[in-house]
Amino acid sequence: MSRRHLVPGKLVLASHNAGKLREIAPLVTPFGIEPISAGTLGLPEPEETGDTFIANAALKALAAATTTGLPALADDSGLTVVALDGAPGLYSARWAGEAKDFGLAMARVEREWRETGSDDNSAAFVCALALAWPDGHVETFEGKIFGELVFPPRGDRGFGYDPIFIPEGREETFAEIDPAEKHAMSHRALAFAQLVAHCLTPP
Repeated sequence: MSRRHLVPGKLVLASHNAGKLREIAPLVTPFGIEPISAGTLGLPEPEETGDTFIANAALKALAAATTTGLPALADDSGLTVVALDGAPGLYSARWAGEAKDFGLAMARVEREWRETGSDDNSAAFVCALALAWPDGHVETFEGKIFGELVFPPRGDRGFGYDPIFIPEGREETFAEIDPAEKHAMSHRALAFAQLVAHCLTPP
């Protein structure tokens, strides 16, 4: 089945997360896309009622596209921990509370992981991207990178749960790796590579 291509022009980045915006904006500009953040446009954050990362990304992208009349790209991502049966998963942002305090969220991951008594510290970061148009058409993509948890948190170059996640094949956490290098290998990069292949045309 053929996918719809995104033509050069304005694209709403349906996220109020500054870290995500910093990662996504440079990825779309080489394709003649002018990214505009949902925060800049004063868009509300829709309630994430989906039961998968893909469903939540699509929900956010459609809300932004139908409200603005512009194509919109939304990301839904999170940390899944094997010993916690996939938690925090869809609730990764909510574990940080209204203040978006990921120090508290990482402390909760450590506490709940230790309470399981498991020595399995394997985890994964998942990123779902949804590209939506005002007519309701949506294209979705998902990337996943595997690794393991480390405590206490290390590094100050990332955001979210980056300081407690070491990707496979590395010894540094995502928050210790050079941001450009992390962006090239992350779950978001994997999902975005699929979006580029199917929906974007180099200028």
